Amino acid sequence: MKFVDRLKMELPQGPTTVRRHRATVDQRRHAPPNQDRQPGLHCDPPAHVIHPDAISATSARNEDLVRGVVPNGGLWRGLRLITVCLPPLLVGVTMWTCWKGWFSPVDLMLFAVFYVISALGITVGFHRHFTHQSFRTKRWISWILGVMGSMALQGPLIWWVSTHRAHHQHADDTKDPHSPHIDDARGLWGRLRGFVHAHIGWTFKANLQDMSVHAKDLLADPLCRQIHAWFPFWVIMGLLLPALIGGVIAGSWWGAASGFLWGGAVRLFMVHHVTWSVNSVCHLWGFRDYESPDQSRNNPVVGVLAMGEGWHNNHHAFPYSARHGLEWWQFDPSWFLIRGLAAFGLATHLRTVPAERRRALRRRTLD
Repeated sequence: MKFVDRLKMELPQGPTTVRRHRATVDQRRHAPPNQDRQPGLHCDPPAHVIHPDAISATSARNEDLVRGVVPNGGLWRGLRLITVCLPPLLVGVTMWTCWKGWFSPVDLMLFAVFYVISALGITVGFHRHFTHQSFRTKRWISWILGVMGSMALQGPLIWWVSTHRAHHQHADDTKDPHSPHIDDARGLWGRLRGFVHAHIGWTFKANLQDMSVHAKDLLADPLCRQIHAWFPFWVIMGLLLPALIGGVIAGSWWGAASGFLWGGAVRLFMVHHVTWSVNSVCHLWGFRDYESPDQSRNNPVVGVLAMGEGWHNNHHAFPYSARHGLEWWQFDPSWFLIRGLAAFGLATHLRTVPAERRRALRRRTLD
């Protein structure tokens, strides 16, 4: 069976989905020119994007791209179990080892290094590069960013991109995969239910988005398909590397075990909950500096911890901007990395927000 036929069987393709997709395309086609572009830069899609018609030639052996993320599939159930349950348990083991005095500066170094690697893989790679295509880069850097993001254990690349694009298309409405504003819940209890759903509860539900609609460009790209299909390998590599480094530095098996706990389990726990806080905290608490058709907020604490992703109202107002921290004081290390790549000629066509566009959407009264 051909890959496209497999997609049609496993993913919903009703007329409502088609109409919604065409409406979105029409809106983008007739959008004001340069509304979120850096003056003087042409903003074509990144070089890694292949024309969507190329998906018809995709090999049938790539059917696992869909099968691997079916909500009731074995990989998906195992991923949910590992992602949600195992890191907290291992964090408990890590805290016990600290109480016993089995902790060294190498453990802290491994945690920090692999936290930054996997977090930037999500923010710069999965989010700003692959999802919103806010800058171009070399193919080998795209591959590195995709591997870094996969090491964060937040799902395969194409599924992640598809889910996030669906979030922007339906932000805070009933079809948003992880909005805290569910069922018109009000009051403290309703807000708490919404927070839990947006933070972690949505991962237990069937949230398969139509990848043939939301991520057709990535499905047509062999590089993206390869990163996606090798997702389990990248996750395992992200766990074994800190263990290997810790063992080599300490010269013992305990050094390897401690490196696995700090550079693997504790790091995953932190990256998961910081990223999930963008879904939950940044749609409930913070400041709405710009007009947007949702409840996104700028939250300074999440902004720092999430490598600039916590300036979420900025992002929803200007989703294609490579820079989320629009003010000089809004810490955005993801933007620093993108600018650094550009300084060495490794990133081009950076999309940012013209000052006049920012002034037009600036809110006169802040929540």
